[in-house]
Amino acid sequence: MNKKIRLVHSIHFKIPMLFILLLLVSLQLIGAYFIRELETKMISNFDSQMSLNAGFLEKTLQPILMADDTEKLEESVQTILSDFTGANILETQVMDEQGYILGINDQTLQSLIGTKSTDRDVQQVILLDAPSSYQYVKEDTNSRVLKNISPIYSMDNTGTLIGVLVMESNIESVYSQMSQTVSIFLNASVVAIIITIVLAVIISRGITRPISEMRRQTANIADGDYSGKVTVYGADELGELAETINDLSYKVKDAQETTESERQRLDSVLRHMTDGVLATDRRGKIIIINSRAMDLLSISQDKAIGQSIMKVLKLGEKFTFRQLLETQDELILNIPTDDQDTILRGEFSVIQRESGFISGLVCVLSDITEQEKVEQERRSFVSNVSHELRTPLTSVKSYTESLIDGAWEDEEIAPEFLKVISTETDRMIRMITDLLNLSRMDQGKQDLNREFVSINELVAHIIDRFEMVLKSEQYRNKKYTIERDFTQRTLWVEIDQDKFIQVIDNIMNNAIKYSPDGGKITCKLMETHNSVVISITDEGLGIPRKDIGHVFDRFYRVDKARARSMGGTGLGLAISKEVVQLHGGKIWVTSVENKGSTFFISLPYIPMDEEDEWG
Repeated sequence: MNKKIRLVHSIHFKIPMLFILLLLVSLQLIGAYFIRELETKMISNFDSQMSLNAGFLEKTLQPILMADDTEKLEESVQTILSDFTGANILETQVMDEQGYILGINDQTLQSLIGTKSTDRDVQQVILLDAPSSYQYVKEDTNSRVLKNISPIYSMDNTGTLIGVLVMESNIESVYSQMSQTVSIFLNASVVAIIITIVLAVIISRGITRPISEMRRQTANIADGDYSGKVTVYGADELGELAETINDLSYKVKDAQETTESERQRLDSVLRHMTDGVLATDRRGKIIIINSRAMDLLSISQDKAIGQSIMKVLKLGEKFTFRQLLETQDELILNIPTDDQDTILRGEFSVIQRESGFISGLVCVLSDITEQEKVEQERRSFVSNVSHELRTPLTSVKSYTESLIDGAWEDEEIAPEFLKVISTETDRMIRMITDLLNLSRMDQGKQDLNREFVSINELVAHIIDRFEMVLKSEQYRNKKYTIERDFTQRTLWVEIDQDKFIQVIDNIMNNAIKYSPDGGKITCKLMETHNSVVISITDEGLGIPRKDIGHVFDRFYRVDKARARSMGGTGLGLAISKEVVQLHGGKIWVTSVENKGSTFFISLPYIPMDEEDEWG
């Protein structure tokens, strides 16, 4: 902005040069006119003066030339010429009507008296009977001479030519005066030019100084510095301009602060928005992108700015930018990432001026991955519930129709049919109960009846119960064994005893179900610095690696046919997970296929001293 200005381009140079050129032109015009008129006037005055002298001399010579006494004519003429003197008169000659010289005032030329003049100009005047006047340069003195040749006429009315008067005068004095006058004029012009230059410099500085300050202040305003002010030197137009610039500086500063405040507010809004925002210019190049949009699109700001929105959103194969401007519908975008695809909803809005000119596009991106996941889980849940209920209902309907058709009369088949109907009905009741429990947990309506319980005794009681079951006739040939590995320290936790028993029962039942050939089931109870950890390990079928992340999903079964045949609803582990989470704990599983699985339950635990335990 502070570009250096060359001298010839500066006002400091232009204003003095303008004044000087105007003065020079004026002096040239005035000088040319003045000198020409002065020269004309002075020559005219000189010519008039000489004409008066010549006229006076003619009047004096007329009576002598008309006298009959020719003997004394030359003497009389010579006497008059000797007595006649005048400024600047160099030579005077008097001739008769035939051109013979009657008298000469120059004493060195007295020998010419009585001879006929050889001057062609004199012969011309006698011949034409008309006066003549002209200038010429005298060779011996190199000076200009005015030569007047006047005919002398008789005093009567006849106007007869009686003689000729030749008068030469020194007109060089007139030109010398002209030269002096021109010299004085030139000297005065030089002085005037010098004074003009000084005044022009002073004036230009008086003009350019406030202009320079205004330029400096406007440059500072352009650079964002609004602190300075332009000095007001007067109440003229420059003073008003300086006041206007000062007012402009204040208003620009206020507007800049307002704009900066709005920009910071907009940046804050964009930065903390849960949705991603992109803005483009009229060609579709991204000019604004917030942090959320960069996270959603897995792109940095440097790479996004200047890129086409069609390329960033990968819409080039489906739309053109013009179609994107014209579309009013939201778009569902599938953005691939490292771990999984991100599903985004894009809403587009055109930035349009009042004139109708489209200056850009704004896109708001919302992450609907979880929503789509929940919606997919809902659809899957509805499908699974329908399928799970359809299977027992089909069995119940089939056996019921068989009984209606007459199977109730068969004393052997009818009880079996009724037993299947009862079993399937119990299964549906368990499923619906589990679904109701899950629904209450999802809605936060499941209350916990918490109490301090010795987790050692509780888990031991559950294992005792399962050991009694495994000794029954049903499991006698399977040879199940349960081993315990409990910490010796009594651990007290605040839990809902009934619901926690349901969790352990579910895991123990699964350990027994999925260990069809018997085997060892190991139950461990340990403590860390802030939690109690229970683990149950079996030697059963195990869980494939691809299924481990889904075993706690609702209606998810690793072996669907086997689980359904054993009466499972596919909701046990899902309910267990919800119950453990309601207690503030965590549940997870590790497994090796065909070698067994280990379920872990971690509950928050605050160690207590013996005095705290017993009050």
